[in-house]
Amino acid sequence: MYEIRIIARVLNRTAHALFLGFLTVAVLEAAAQPAPPAPVISPEVRSDDRVTFRFRDPSAQKVELRLEGRTTAIEMQKDDSGVWSASTDPLEPDYYGYSFVADGVALIDPSNPLMKPNLLNTQSMVHVPGASSLPWEVNEVPHGVVHHHFYKSGVVGDQRDYYVYTPPDYDGAAKKNYPVLYLLHGYSDAANGWTAVGMANVILDNLIAQRKARPMIVVMTLGYGDLKMLDRGFGAFRDDDLRQRNLKNYRQALLTEVIPQVEREYRALKDRKSRAIAGLSMGGSESLFVGLTSLDHFAWIGAFSTGGLSENLDQQFAEMKAEDAAKLDLLWIACGTEDRLIDTNRKIRQWLSSKGVKHTDIETPGAHTWMVWRRNLSAFAPLLFQNGK
Repeated sequence: MYEIRIIARVLNRTAHALFLGFLTVAVLEAAAQPAPPAPVISPEVRSDDRVTFRFRDPSAQKVELRLEGRTTAIEMQKDDSGVWSASTDPLEPDYYGYSFVADGVALIDPSNPLMKPNLLNTQSMVHVPGASSLPWEVNEVPHGVVHHHFYKSGVVGDQRDYYVYTPPDYDGAAKKNYPVLYLLHGYSDAANGWTAVGMANVILDNLIAQRKARPMIVVMTLGYGDLKMLDRGFGAFRDDDLRQRNLKNYRQALLTEVIPQVEREYRALKDRKSRAIAGLSMGGSESLFVGLTSLDHFAWIGAFSTGGLSENLDQQFAEMKAEDAAKLDLLWIACGTEDRLIDTNRKIRQWLSSKGVKHTDIETPGAHTWMVWRRNLSAFAPLLFQNGK
């Protein structure tokens, strides 16, 4: 027994020595490792509204910053630690999408969790905060709720989604019913474009709190009647058959699937005077096409930076009855003066005038950007349902 105890003590001492040896080696190896680089701070919004963007890539030969609202890229400079940086001039308070282009490859900012989702070109996003009076700034006001729905479309033949904003005073158990705005995104966006990027729910919260807009339900759908539109990229708009199929299938899915579901599940008014449709870019063309060919459903139409219609408008709107279109409560057509689609929008307005269809023409500074469309929605929503129930 004594011998066994001696052996046990020797083994314990040996194990302890081995442990200390391994620990010493581990400590020495850890000490030999270079310290991890300091975290990259990007974007950095300064008090004067200048923004500095940073991106670590020691091996890159050239890195540029692409910033929403700018027509040219900003060249970034690399420091001794391999971090590239660029600073802007003061930016107007708003949300801006951006990406880094490293040796020709577009990349998101790995240091920034704020994203601008997109089905073809996801970017990062930076918020330059402004006064509380700006419609897209979150304020201490009553907030509505954004609901996310999924369904199988028999028209398009896929699983798809849509979002529904209900205003702050909405109560599904109460007897009060609300008018509905169907709000459509642009090409390459998903159904969440107007909430994730356009801040539509925040804009409506603020307008309703300020009594500038009537409390309303807002429905934001997936805007593709044929998903081949995405497979083909922007070249899809050169395929007249595909473009027209996209418009017609979207109209059918909206009228026969989405609207009936919304009106079953929400306290929505169901007459045309209580329905509006509006959208941006591709969503603007869908709003005009669906609205002007479904005048029994909609009395209010808005189109922001419309793009994607046929140049032959007589053919495109062959189903429109001009005498009924003339009775619309509002046909509101807006576009930025620096937008590549400004001439297209002017031609649409001229064509409507030739048909005797009254419309409101809006031209504002700006290009084909969300900065323009947030302002469009902020100006358009207060005009809706003012003579309704």
